[in-house]
Amino acid sequence: GPSTVAPHATTTTPTSHQKPPPLVATGDWAHELVQLAKTAELKKHSLTLQLHTAHIVSAHASLEQKDKAIQDLREQKNKLDSERTRLLNALAEINSDRDKVDHLSDRRCAELRQQIAALQDGEYAAAKTEVDRLRQELGQAPLPPLQATLDEKTSQYLRDRRVNGEKRSAGDVNQEAPSGTTKRPRGRPKGSKNRASRTGGN
Repeated sequence: GPSTVAPHATTTTPTSHQKPPPLVATGDWAHELVQLAKTAELKKHSLTLQLHTAHIVSAHASLEQKDKAIQDLREQKNKLDSERTRLLNALAEINSDRDKVDHLSDRRCAELRQQIAALQDGEYAAAKTEVDRLRQELGQAPLPPLQATLDEKTSQYLRDRRVNGEKRSAGDVNQEAPSGTTKRPRGRPKGSKNRASRTGGN
């Protein structure tokens, strides 16, 4: 009948005028999308981890340098402390030796003063009295007192020291004088050649 002819005519239409078939997803596409999202997230976190790792490595290197610097400072401080202790011990020994020398000097000076006093009041006094008596009998003036002789010796000692100090100062000046003098340069004086040429030209 007529109902069977129309569908048959539709099937004979050329293929160039047909629409392309719709795309049909094949496989587990939902799982693949999840994997792609996880991969992108992994790359993001990997980059962040690399950045933090670089910062940690840099900070660790800086920490090692600071630790080494602190260790060097501690070693220097220990050396300085040891040197300070050694110097303090040496100073203590010097002070102890100085005290011993002062004590010995004071004791020696006291002994010498006692000897001087004993001689001055004993044998010296008796001998001077006898000499002055004999000089008076001979019409001569008595000897000057002992203190006058000692004062004269002290004055002479001070004069000698002053003269020796002046000689040393003069010697130091003479030694320094050659270093400050300038040598006259050799050769023709400056401008002599020009003067000679002008004289020859006249």
